[in-house]
Amino acid sequence: MRVGYLGPEGTNSHEALLGALPAVGGEAWEQVPLATIYDCVVAVQEGEVDRALVPIENAIEGAVNATLDALVLDAEQVVVVGEAIHPIHTCLIAREPLELSAIETLVSHPQPVGQCAHFLRTRLPQAAVRTASSTAEAVRLVAEGAAGANAAALGSRLAAEQYGCEVLRAGVDDVAGNETRFVWLAPEGTPAGEHGPWKTALVFWGVGAEAPGWLVRCLSEFAFRGVNLTRIESRPRKQGLGRYMFFLDLEGRAEEGPVAEALAGLRGHVEHLRVLGSFPAA
Repeated sequence: MRVGYLGPEGTNSHEALLGALPAVGGEAWEQVPLATIYDCVVAVQEGEVDRALVPIENAIEGAVNATLDALVLDAEQVVVVGEAIHPIHTCLIAREPLELSAIETLVSHPQPVGQCAHFLRTRLPQAAVRTASSTAEAVRLVAEGAAGANAAALGSRLAAEQYGCEVLRAGVDDVAGNETRFVWLAPEGTPAGEHGPWKTALVFWGVGAEAPGWLVRCLSEFAFRGVNLTRIESRPRKQGLGRYMFFLDLEGRAEEGPVAEALAGLRGHVEHLRVLGSFPAA
């Protein structure tokens, strides 16, 4: 079985994959590094990989929008079949020992930049920030000198070891206990597992969204039936200002009891409702 992740080797996604594979009996699966989160999602849609593990939510920065948008806009035949929580320990990494005051350039993926924003403002105010496609790519650029002589990267200890770099500071995340929730993606129709507790992820939008109380009426379908929502996000539908899609995570399976009744009620309020998956909670 082929499983895709945001590469190259040494990214947080790669670390999360290495940690999650034993739990799903996938130690022998072929690991396929891909250039972007979008590529990971679409690779499942097009059958280039059998599974993908992608980040969907971070404790500091919130939703990973690239994952949400790709699922809705580009991968209608892809579903969520599981999730995994991975602790994030971001390191400041350079080719060789370097004083923080000497760092001129900081390279990273945008997500760690947000997760370490306070550290960067207070400890590296002089450093110009450059973006890379992943944390491991940022470390590779620094290791090869492609980012300049006095450059550093935000990345994992795994990436530092892989590219022969020095960890200048460990745990530079702004909040202790930083972690990211990853989701397993698979083609539609793939069984999600056998053991709960269960969660369901869905997205909806609809005619009437501009009317007062529309969202309250939508959410009341769950509240009146005692269905607990664990997450709600809104994202632009990319069709003009004021047009949004709403993502929900909730406790329970889509086809059972109060959840099924709530979804049936919700369909009466919305133009579009798609269950992104029911799966065992991490």
